[in-house]
Order: sequence, then C-alpha cells, then structure tokens
Amino acid sequence: MDENSVARVFFDSYTRALRARDAGAVASHYVVPCLIEFPDQAIAVSDARQTEEFFASAFAQYQDVTAADAVVTVVAETAHSIWADVSWDHHGGAPDERNMYQLARTAAGWKIAVLTPLPN
Repeated sequence: MDENSVARVFFDSYTRALRARDAGAVASHYVVPCLIEFPDQAIAVSDARQTEEFFASAFAQYQDVTAADAVVTVVAETAHSIWADVSWDHHGGAPDERNMYQLARTAAGWKIAVLTPLPN
C-alpha cells in the first residue's frame, strides 16, 4: 500500500473514532510517547491515558458535530514516517481545523507520533 492509501485508511479509522466520541479508540491511534505541539504549549504524552483523558474532556466542544470530513494530503514520507496535512470540516458544528500529523510505523501499525495544529 502506498503512503496515500496508508494515510487515507488511517484517517478514515481515526475519523470514525472521533465521530463516535470514543476516547479509548481515539487514543489507540497514538503511539506512546508522542508529542502534541500546540501554540505556546507542547504536551509530551508518556501514557496512553493522557490522550484518552484529553479527548474525553474535549468532546463537549464537538457536541453539535454530526458529520466531519477529513481532507488528507501526504506532504512527505519515509519508510518509517508519513507526514499528513489534514483539514477537518465539521460542517458548522465546531470550527474547522487543520493539523499536521506525523504517523510512525510501529509493530502495531501506523500511529500518530506528532500532532501540530496549522492555520486554516
């Protein structure tokens, strides 16, 4: 499977977990350790529970979202990493978002290693 197909399959699964508001399923898409690089705040994740708790607490801001689409553009790849620029359209239920994800190849499959918000 090429990097575009890998990214598409990965983000289809990730989108389903987000839509279901299943914090455990969302967290399973992240490798530990990983890095969430917010503006003015980097979060070094050292335990999967951190990711699960973060998403569980964030779901309220998406309560009116009934559909979301992810436009995935692979911008670089190596044998062990894929960098994907992903634009999220929440169809008005929440502000649209855009993030750069570094996916890392792990023994358990591809996982998010770094997430960095980008301007829309």
